[in-house]
Amino acid sequence: MARGDSAALAELYDRYAGPMLALAQRIVGRGAEAEDIIHDVFLETWRHSADYDGARGTVKAWLLLRTRSRSLDVQKSARVSKQASGLSDDWLEKLGDPSRDTTAGADQARLREVLVELSPEQREVLLLGYFEGLSSSEIAERVGVPIGTVKSRVAAALAALRGALSDSIAELG
Repeated sequence: MARGDSAALAELYDRYAGPMLALAQRIVGRGAEAEDIIHDVFLETWRHSADYDGARGTVKAWLLLRTRSRSLDVQKSARVSKQASGLSDDWLEKLGDPSRDTTAGADQARLREVLVELSPEQREVLLLGYFEGLSSSEIAERVGVPIGTVKSRVAAALAALRGALSDSIAELG
């Protein structure tokens, strides 16, 4: 793609547009805006494909990070009212059932298991930070706890996620 191969762009789109769209919809909550974000991310990817550094992560991670950043920008620039954390029972039920996502790999399935096993407080701070792009102080204000508590919950949740992924990698080795 860095050499101008449009077929490479089409292949990336076919492979990653679905997860990118799901992430954008989760953040902005509106289909048309999410589709616009994906379009913009692919245009940006085409223009800056030479910037990709495989040593820093996978293509999928690179695209999802760009999608998340663009989605958060859209959410904040539109002054979208902050939504609830999205921890409904339906969402958790879907999260805990990897059979609903036939594209999920072993790491993704393990990640789902660990997210469901986190305390509701730990899960909430991760979701508010990741999907809503809130800072630690904004999360503290939203959930009504001191900022130190937010940071402790985030650290504990990330340690659990890191441990789960480390275990998955160790099983492969």
